[in-house]
Amino acid sequence: MKLIGMLDSPYVRRVAISLQLLGLRFEHQSLSVFRNFDAFARINPVVKAPTLVCDDGETLMDSTLILDLAEALARPRSLMPATVAERQHELHLIGLALAACEKSVQIVYEHGLRPPEKLHEPWLARVTGQMLAAFGALEQALAQRPALAASAERSDRLTQAGVSLAVAWHFARRTLPSALPEAGFARLAAFSAQAEALPEFAAAPHGDGTVAQRT
Repeated sequence: MKLIGMLDSPYVRRVAISLQLLGLRFEHQSLSVFRNFDAFARINPVVKAPTLVCDDGETLMDSTLILDLAEALARPRSLMPATVAERQHELHLIGLALAACEKSVQIVYEHGLRPPEKLHEPWLARVTGQMLAAFGALEQALAQRPALAASAERSDRLTQAGVSLAVAWHFARRTLPSALPEAGFARLAAFSAQAEALPEFAAAPHGDGTVAQRT
């Protein structure tokens, strides 16, 4: 398998870390959807990151769909809980983390791609509020669930919610530090710091590098 996309994307990074945690071997090609548009288009004409090129050459898009296949390939190993009730709550947390990612990316693109005089401040305020609401709910979840908060201590304790939460927070703090102050999010900051120290996170650092293959 080959994972296409840059690790400065929280969606690409979420997949890269999860594939490692699931014990799946893959190659990573760091292509930008902006700077390497033509090269990316030759792999996937839609030019959407992450893209996963499967062993038979078929391509998958969207981090959640890619991870659905990864879970099937890795069975019985899984980052998802077994019971329905636990899985429902896991999906609730993943949804919050992905919402935080989506709103963070929207803010980054708004500032990075639109001329300053074209910025629409009411929309930016709305999206920022949505991002903060998602992170606020995740901060509360860490306070209410000690097992979730402790899961970043070891790779074998992390679930998909933990991966997605940690990646979302790290991305937003790296790209939007003024919009997302650490004040009020002490548990998220601590959780992210612990997760970033794990080997699977360290092998796929935020940026334009490639995933370090570990033996």
